[in-house]
Amino acid sequence: MSLSGGERERYQRHLALSEIGPAGQERLKAARVLVVGAGGLGSPAALYLAAAGCGTLGLLDCDRVDLSNLQRQVLFDTADVTRPKAEAGRARLAALNPELHVVAHDMELKAANVRELFSQYDLVVDGTDRLGTRYLISDACVILQRPLVSAAIHRFEGQLMTYVPGEGPCYRCVFPDSANAMVANCAQAGVLGVLPGVLGTLQATEVIKLITGVGEPLVGRLLTYDALDMCFSEFRIARRSDCAACGDAPTITEPRDAPAPRAAAVPPGLRRLSAGALRELLSAHGDAPLLVDVREVREFSAGHLQGSVNIPLGELPQRLQEIGPESAPVFICRSGGRSLAACQLALRANVASPANLEGGLLAWAAEVDPELHVL
Repeated sequence: MSLSGGERERYQRHLALSEIGPAGQERLKAARVLVVGAGGLGSPAALYLAAAGCGTLGLLDCDRVDLSNLQRQVLFDTADVTRPKAEAGRARLAALNPELHVVAHDMELKAANVRELFSQYDLVVDGTDRLGTRYLISDACVILQRPLVSAAIHRFEGQLMTYVPGEGPCYRCVFPDSANAMVANCAQAGVLGVLPGVLGTLQATEVIKLITGVGEPLVGRLLTYDALDMCFSEFRIARRSDCAACGDAPTITEPRDAPAPRAAAVPPGLRRLSAGALRELLSAHGDAPLLVDVREVREFSAGHLQGSVNIPLGELPQRLQEIGPESAPVFICRSGGRSLAACQLALRANVASPANLEGGLLAWAAEVDPELHVL
């Protein structure tokens, strides 16, 4: 697949690299790469792959652009808010490099469609934030013999690995099965805005190396990045012979969806309050309930419910004596996860009738007070 005059001008910095040159650039032009997830990781990965000249780029995402995405998802701008991410991303990539064939897949990845979808591409980039989807992508790449570049981010840290069929461990080798609920997404845990830019750019680097044959890919190695310490670390990882996907006797021979998470059982004595129910409770005559905000101090300082006290969750076991055993406290956090854990701690300490604000302060801001600033 030869290069046109315009392409030679566009990619002249690649052509000047003896390791890539015209032959490598032609391989990039012929490549078909699917980016799953047009979020924080997929945005920089897709932008750099488009700029590098990957001839066919697929962009899969079923979400719409939200204003809170723009802190890190550099594929979009303010005018894209409410647009489907796949379509908005396709338009941005086509504007960056009209020489490419960009395909928007506005859909949710499922076991029922993953075979047909992945068969259209040579290589897959995983930029998702759901653990069950990561397993689905990895298993499908093992089954369909597709290379996979996978990354994940959490708060100030990220990790990256590359899977090449027959050459190293898959994602399931390295990370055992785990429930989705055990891994907080960006909305719950927060994420440094530039962090996915670092990891997504590294994903694009790995893809270009795999396509052109330059350098050593991260096969059999897990790269981690700590933004606070500005530190990269590398860990050697090996294929497990008993891996259910890529092991010697695999039991996963067809892509499968992650099982639906079971609803958590409500411990006896725990109350669940909606934002509306808490508003009514606070408006009622009589003693106001004790409101305990278990977020970090900086989150509390940015905005909180009037009259609430701040006891960060990590300090709660040592400070439970500040909560009377008969106080029936209402625990509060950003989205309801940390406050539920606080309720469970309180129950074990024999605090009577603790309540959890379901959906946290995000629900309160959405239903009761849109002026409340929630970090």
